[in-house]
Amino acid sequence: MADKIRVVVLYGGRSGEHEVSLKSAASVLHHLDRTRFEVIPVSIDKEGRWQWNDLRTLDQANAASLPILPDAPEMRLARGPDGRGALMPITLGAPIEIDVVFPVMHGPLCEDGAVQGLLELADVAYVGSGVLGSAVSMDKDVAKRLAEFAGIPIAPYRVLTRKAFVQDRSASLAKAVEGLSLPVFVKPCNMGSSVGIHKVKTWDALGAALDDAFRYDVKVLVEQGIDAREIEVAVLEGETLFASVASELNPNAHHEFYSYEAKYLDPDGARVDLPAKLDTAEMERVRSLATQVFAALECSGFARVDFFLDRQTGKFCFNEINTLPGFTSISMYPKMMEASGVPYAELLTRLVDQALDRYQQRHSLERGYSS
Repeated sequence: MADKIRVVVLYGGRSGEHEVSLKSAASVLHHLDRTRFEVIPVSIDKEGRWQWNDLRTLDQANAASLPILPDAPEMRLARGPDGRGALMPITLGAPIEIDVVFPVMHGPLCEDGAVQGLLELADVAYVGSGVLGSAVSMDKDVAKRLAEFAGIPIAPYRVLTRKAFVQDRSASLAKAVEGLSLPVFVKPCNMGSSVGIHKVKTWDALGAALDDAFRYDVKVLVEQGIDAREIEVAVLEGETLFASVASELNPNAHHEFYSYEAKYLDPDGARVDLPAKLDTAEMERVRSLATQVFAALECSGFARVDFFLDRQTGKFCFNEINTLPGFTSISMYPKMMEASGVPYAELLTRLVDQALDRYQQRHSLERGYSS
């Protein structure tokens, strides 16, 4: 039997979505095909330390969320003796050569191209979008600009920077409301899981919402609120781009939108319709838009693309894209894929195989210098 493919499942990270990552990674560890893959769990704690974790210990715990073990051996990413990526113990020890990294992390310093750039420098294959696709997708402003340039509808919005907001609060507030009507949504540009997002229903409340949003990012969106349904589509790369059947999120009446609390703290925070209650034309339209967004933002591997369906006009507009979406067994990305004929374990195998294929394709390119 051929050697198993060594897959590092990388989880944790220094973002506000650290705890969500621990849940996603627990599910990925459980579902990866152990007959094909040798799984190596590596955590990044909130201080940025990389640690190797014993798989048997994690398997025995069988927890819904992986622990961060303070006494786990510290590691660093390095080049192995054969030039490939490897994990190197901080204390004396032999390097652990690896084949591919599956980053199961969300938010800044995880999903925004930072980790992807590190993996590129280490010359190791990894699952998901590259540096460019990750970075532009994470930035809600840049993602919307590129989507609009590709002809994909978006809701009107304004962009504020923290520097300008601090220098001239009044001018920034005036810019934020220009051409928009209540309600509006205030969103940090580079956060996920609805962290720092506020629905503003009176202009008097805008300043406080911006103050909070600027705690999480130096650039903030003020976006026109619309009476809309929230529709999501999972996209998977293959010979052609595959879009799942869409799902619809219906937040509980206690939540005015799909907030962090509705997603993670309230077990009844939202009802999900899978498939979404769309007619045939609407379903075809939103699936097509999802693959267009994926291509326009130079994504790879997989992504979840979120849309608004305007109840008044019946038109879709692009909301945001997640290049490393939640990956628990009840997260929407794997659920939509399963509903579309791709079971969880098969999905993981496809993603690892794609990562290795992309790595080989990149290495077949001329680098512009001779060794």
